[in-house]
Amino acid sequence: MITLAAGLRLPTNGLDYAILAIYFVVVLGIGFAARRSVKTSLDFFLSGRSLPAWVTGLAFVAANLGATEILGMAATGAQYGVAVVHWYWIGAIPAMVFLGLVMMPFYYGSRVRSVPEFLLQRFDKSAHLLSSVLFAFAAILIAGVNLYALSIVVEALLGWPQWVAIVVAGLFVLAYITVGGLSSAIYNEVLQFFVILAALIPICVIGLKRVGGWDGLSGTLEKKYGHSFLTAWDGTGIGEPNALGANWLTIILGLGFVLSFGYWTTNFAEVQRALSAKNLSAAQRTPLIAAYPKMFIAFLVMIPGLVAAVVVPRIGQEGSDLTYNDAIPLLMRDLLPNGVLGIAVTGLLAAFMAGMAANVSSFNTVFTSDIWAKYVRPGREDRYYLRFGRLVTAVGVLCSIGTAFLAATFNNIMGYLQTLFSFFNVPMFVVFIIGMFWKRASMKSGVWGLVAGTTAAMVNYFWIYKQGIIAIPTDQGANFVSAIVAFVVGAVVMVAVTLFTKPRPAAELAGLVYGTRSPGLEEPPAKGDDAWYRKPALLGWGAIILAALCYVPYSF
Repeated sequence: MITLAAGLRLPTNGLDYAILAIYFVVVLGIGFAARRSVKTSLDFFLSGRSLPAWVTGLAFVAANLGATEILGMAATGAQYGVAVVHWYWIGAIPAMVFLGLVMMPFYYGSRVRSVPEFLLQRFDKSAHLLSSVLFAFAAILIAGVNLYALSIVVEALLGWPQWVAIVVAGLFVLAYITVGGLSSAIYNEVLQFFVILAALIPICVIGLKRVGGWDGLSGTLEKKYGHSFLTAWDGTGIGEPNALGANWLTIILGLGFVLSFGYWTTNFAEVQRALSAKNLSAAQRTPLIAAYPKMFIAFLVMIPGLVAAVVVPRIGQEGSDLTYNDAIPLLMRDLLPNGVLGIAVTGLLAAFMAGMAANVSSFNTVFTSDIWAKYVRPGREDRYYLRFGRLVTAVGVLCSIGTAFLAATFNNIMGYLQTLFSFFNVPMFVVFIIGMFWKRASMKSGVWGLVAGTTAAMVNYFWIYKQGIIAIPTDQGANFVSAIVAFVVGAVVMVAVTLFTKPRPAAELAGLVYGTRSPGLEEPPAKGDDAWYRKPALLGWGAIILAALCYVPYSF
């Protein structure tokens, strides 16, 4: 898990705490302002499908931009160098574009409230119920990760006891989501996005100035670690040893395809933001708009890690109490003046809260709409589900507090998250992708694909990797392999089951399989959506090309 050096305290003063207090007041104010728009369960769970694309786009990227990513990716940069960009330019952008161009028409056009509900329409109740339970469980685990990581950082930097940090953050997230529903979460995520940028940009600018700009930074790093530390692909040939423990094939297939597509296209904590958009065009543009800031955030987490590798020579070294996770906190302490320091602390807390809020808001939707309303108390009036959704939000926060301490049993925060994704998101992705592109896939193949993929990933990780049956150098490499195994096994089982079971009638697949259309896809574009700069294809392919160009300076 995240561990920071003992005695690492920030020199905060009254100005810094005042900035933090103002932020919390604004967060609660947004929640109460959003309350006025919550009149139905659709308003609470999906903002009444009324939000503009730029709002949902920024919320989409902020929901992913948790402080676990900020600290974890900066630590990865300090440890592995420029290779950290793979998690962005290969591990995010292509999947986000695929979601916007290919999958959102099916999600939004079918008018589903959640990702598991799409499986109900495409397969059957067994696939729907299993995916709902798996997703709800994973959402609570991931929300707990954010809470526990927050407590560790706040204890180290500000001296607050862990339980105080957990309770305070949990109560604030509970308050603004319970009051204002998804709209409150989304508008707060937009605010949190800019607060996070305000925290990271000064660290990058002042850090680069300290080391003599990019030329001074790269020159020092090359002398200390060698040229490969400043390239993305050096040493990734098959059979070549490298610190990352992965070759180009496992990076492209394991991270770039299976893990990335599994996360971005089926994780309801992200997709929910797009489903809240006001029309199909806005829903498609949500992940495409998010792709542009996402690709440049790579620099905002990589640069602090590289700077820390220069200005903190003992970081991560054997016998040192400074871990790679200390990279950003150390730079905050040593580089930022009071006031700016308060903004940086607020940015970290905002990032943790954004990650937790995204998972709690998706949990309450799935549990209420896909489990309770479908199988426990179906057919009740809408007001009942609105009240129950608020109650489940409180339950979700309390469960997250519990799973926060479960997360303490794992040694590496990013490794833990990647493990969860390989267990839960990848099997769901293979079921989605085969169901969307193969009409013959039978109703029963969905549930068996989920079971087989999840089981295969767990067997690979806990038995083959942990027991040393096959040597895999690092946890990250093991997660890449687990993701590939889950995808292959899930796909094979789906094909095998399909050969012996009945397919869904073709008439019931309209809008659910590629090549078919539903009435939801026939809506005319809203005024202005037909402008050339709003075309999803232009935005999507532009993001792909720009991400590829970003690799050029770091490829040789």
